Amino acid sequence: MTQIPLSQEMTLHLVGVGVTHSIAYSMHNYIAKSLGLPWTFYSTECPTIEELLKLAKAPTTAGLVVTMPYKNSVMKHLDELDELATIIGACNNIYYKPGSQRLLCGTNTDWRGIKGCLLEKGDESRRPSATSPASALIVGAGGASRAAIYALSAHMNCSTIYILNRDDQEVTGLIHDSRKLPNPPNIIHVKTLKQAEELPSPYYVVGTVPDFEPKTDTEIAVAALLESFLSRPDKGVLLDMCFKPRRTRMIKLGEKLEWPCVEGTHIIGYQIHEQWRLWAGEECVKKLDQKGAWGVLIKAADESKGINF
Repeated sequence: MTQIPLSQEMTLHLVGVGVTHSIAYSMHNYIAKSLGLPWTFYSTECPTIEELLKLAKAPTTAGLVVTMPYKNSVMKHLDELDELATIIGACNNIYYKPGSQRLLCGTNTDWRGIKGCLLEKGDESRRPSATSPASALIVGAGGASRAAIYALSAHMNCSTIYILNRDDQEVTGLIHDSRKLPNPPNIIHVKTLKQAEELPSPYYVVGTVPDFEPKTDTEIAVAALLESFLSRPDKGVLLDMCFKPRRTRMIKLGEKLEWPCVEGTHIIGYQIHEQWRLWAGEECVKKLDQKGAWGVLIKAADESKGINF
């Protein structure tokens, strides 16, 4: 999958705004070493999309992990989007397609991280199945929520998805984008406690927003709705994709209300095989030390002062 000479010194980057707290760089550098590649991974602040694209077009760049706020906005600037990025409506991984030109290609691997995390915990006898689908709940309506919708509807047997979000227009855009999916789920924007009370309990709950204290009326309303759903006796699995801090308000609330919870740091680990397959190629990735990489990731998470507060 790659035209990059594997013996050449190259760089990989996590790009976005507020990425200096990232714990991913040590894991990716461990992987590069385990594969025998002279590549180095950096967490690189990109205050503008122009800076991200300049980095992406640099001949020494081997690949990018894209995070907020560029998962949607970067798509129109790429040479090619694969089917996953197109139907999900968000791109979190940039790689270079073989050929005469160095084309910037985009895909989405976030959904793999979400799926892996949600399968970590939960009662197998109650887990949604093809013969017994269930509902799920997502907090947020940005780029990460699109990957969550795809994972939940296409791979986790959730035919109905509730959305809690402070901005109506964002939800309208999310619903529009979800119609590109092969089997679009029924998406319900939940706005009131009365509306919530009339809906069945969700099995999966996924948070996709930063861990900010609710201040505006709409933010406070979203927090109240989330607590209302989590307070029900039926418990499935809760994942908060945010991990700054590692123990977010949502994780603490979920644990208090006896939900099996998975922290957002684990999302990184479930994506590494596919990311490196695209960056370094099929043959090279066969040597990837998954167990060792996970060990480095968890150690970095445990020792990080940037997310443990």
